[in-house]
Amino acid sequence: MTILHVDSSIQGDTSVSRALSRAAVSHLAGLHPALAIVRRDLVAAPLAHFTAAEGADAAVLDEFLAARIVVVGAPMYNFGIPSQLKSWLDRLAVPGRSFRYGPQGPEGLCGGRTVLLVSTRGGVFSDGSPRAEMDHQEGHLRAFFGFLGVADVRIIRAEGLALGEAAQQAALQAAHDTIRQLAA
Repeated sequence: MTILHVDSSIQGDTSVSRALSRAAVSHLAGLHPALAIVRRDLVAAPLAHFTAAEGADAAVLDEFLAARIVVVGAPMYNFGIPSQLKSWLDRLAVPGRSFRYGPQGPEGLCGGRTVLLVSTRGGVFSDGSPRAEMDHQEGHLRAFFGFLGVADVRIIRAEGLALGEAAQQAALQAAHDTIRQLAA
């Protein structure tokens, strides 16, 4: 079994999403000792912005398709995902390989895998919060992977990270609790 570990934070060693995605991968590796881990750091090795001239990048898509579990470190920047992560997503949506159009509309071809979204945010944007409508991060990622046919999309969330030390510690504890409960 292969796990693809993707990070997109520009914060380096101080990145909460990187720390949490590492913790999730480490937990899963402990559950599955024979697990092969493939790492893609979208900041250390950025993909160019997608262009029509460039077309699909078979290597990036093949890496995704080979993984049964994908852990995506996805911090919220300006209410959405980092541009580095968007460039990676653009290479996954390939007609005929990751989705196709049929008589009923689009059909995802990437079922049978689990995507763990490690979502970090300075504020609180989850459902029920006054700023929930400003979340263009988790909804975008859920919709994207759903379009590709991934039914098992789980969120490991740490939000309110910029709201003081108590809020940060509570958010980190909640995220680590979610990681400890992973059994995929």
